[in-house]
Amino acid sequence: MSDVEDEITSDSDLDPSELTDKELQLAFSEGKLKPGLNLILEGKPKTPNNISGLKQSLLDLQKDLPWLERLDVTAEPVPEMPGLTGQASSQDSSEVNAEDDFQREMSFYRQAQAAVLFALPRLQKMKVATKRPDDYFAEMAKTDQHMQKIRQKLQAKQSSMEKSEKAKQLRALRKYGKKVQVEVLQKRQKEKSAMMNQIKKYQKGLSDKLDFLEGDQTQKKSGDSAAFYAIPNAKRRYKDQKFGFGGKKKGSKWNTKESVNDVSGFRASVAQGKGPHRPGKKGGKNANKRPSKRTRQKIKSKGR
Repeated sequence: MSDVEDEITSDSDLDPSELTDKELQLAFSEGKLKPGLNLILEGKPKTPNNISGLKQSLLDLQKDLPWLERLDVTAEPVPEMPGLTGQASSQDSSEVNAEDDFQREMSFYRQAQAAVLFALPRLQKMKVATKRPDDYFAEMAKTDQHMQKIRQKLQAKQSSMEKSEKAKQLRALRKYGKKVQVEVLQKRQKEKSAMMNQIKKYQKGLSDKLDFLEGDQTQKKSGDSAAFYAIPNAKRRYKDQKFGFGGKKKGSKWNTKESVNDVSGFRASVAQGKGPHRPGKKGGKNANKRPSKRTRQKIKSKGR
């Protein structure tokens, strides 16, 4: 109990736990309460050193059991390059830097090696098997029903992962299909716009081609090069048949320098009327031809 509680108890003759807030305020106003809840101790607290109790606890912990039941090994770490003898090293543990993680872990590893090298020969000497046989059977700590539940949970988890993966693939395929569909629609819209523009140009007389109405073009190959030509439509074929294939019409039969100088088709017999191609001339094709009826009648009338 603190000095403040002693004063309050001596003045009010009440238990400090039973004091009300009003009484505490009255004591504070009279200066009977001092600030602070912790007591300041003078000097360091002395640690109890119960030697007899510690020895008794050690005796209680110690059991007189054979080493095979305890399997405790106390040995120094093996050297960094262990020899064939496998004896423990006399290396001082103070040489290990505790702040170096790698060096500290290697110290633990070498100490475990020393324990194994010490315990294995002793176990073999005591004819204790240190290797698990091939036909070793160990009873499971968990029941078959529990393992069956775990198996079912694992299968359910695997199936859910497969379903999730399939759903992800389907979403990707749908996204790709939608993208392709949008591209196709855009291409069709572009072709339609181009066709409408050509129709407008044709209606306004700015163009005389309507090749887009026939659709695809036929490919014509000559040697290594390939050329495309459009098949004329029915309207174009009808106009070609009626009016010809275009080009210059007037003066198409005029003589030219080349036609005048070309005498390959000249025939003297035909030009001088001696050939068979001059009708009505001597020696011609119609030289022995019978006169017509009107001519014969005129000849008879003259004879009378």
